[in-house]
Amino acid sequence: MTAQNIDEVVDRLAEIVREATRTGDRIGYFAALYRQVTVEIRTAIHEGQFEDGARMDRFDTLFGNRYFAAHDAWRRDRSGPRCWRETFGLLDDADTVIVQHLVLGVNAHINLDLAVAAAGTDPGRDIQALRHDFLLINDILARVVLAVQDSVDAVSPLLSLLDRVGGRTDEQILDFSIVQSRAEAWHNAVLLAGQREKDRETTIDRLDIRAAVLARLIARPTALVRPALELIRHTESDDVAEVIAHLDNAVRGASAA
Repeated sequence: MTAQNIDEVVDRLAEIVREATRTGDRIGYFAALYRQVTVEIRTAIHEGQFEDGARMDRFDTLFGNRYFAAHDAWRRDRSGPRCWRETFGLLDDADTVIVQHLVLGVNAHINLDLAVAAAGTDPGRDIQALRHDFLLINDILARVVLAVQDSVDAVSPLLSLLDRVGGRTDEQILDFSIVQSRAEAWHNAVLLAGQREKDRETTIDRLDIRAAVLARLIARPTALVRPALELIRHTESDDVAEVIAHLDNAVRGASAA
């Protein structure tokens, strides 16, 4: 079912989170993170923080429908964009740690879907009018990431080991596709907005391939990091429903619908 507005995006995400909690499906990890980001964006719209709230509602709806299309295609016949297939294909892999599942979802949704949704919101030169509000979302994402980091720490107590072995904190791992990748997404959105349909399809395919390659790197990191991930995996919670509940209540006020 295609969402018609941001309220329906939140409702659909809540449905996915509830079902994942009931069945113990790790698809609920990223869905819980994404639901809270969407709730925060909706609140910002209602509070008048964006230059054009109606446009942001439209933009977030297009963005959400990209995720739902990928989710439904995977559920239906394991199809969909390459990067989402890489992401969903690891849901049953017990060796993939919680933070990897989160980053895999962030990678696919930002490095592919975000540019497509932004370009679809304001095609052509009109896309420049979206830039201020597009960048404002970075502040919202940073706030949610910080809260989610605390939730991940509660169910994955040795996650900080990644800081020692890789020179990157758990927050930075969660953040890798939010600062740098959102900047790249804006560049790609401007490119897509000005292209003809045939060229746009080629660009989207290229973005999908790149995000799929990044997904493989996230799933199978360098040898330096692997021992730490193995230790993390053996010490973090394997209660999927518990983890989803932690993630879905990370941000105060983003209670389940």
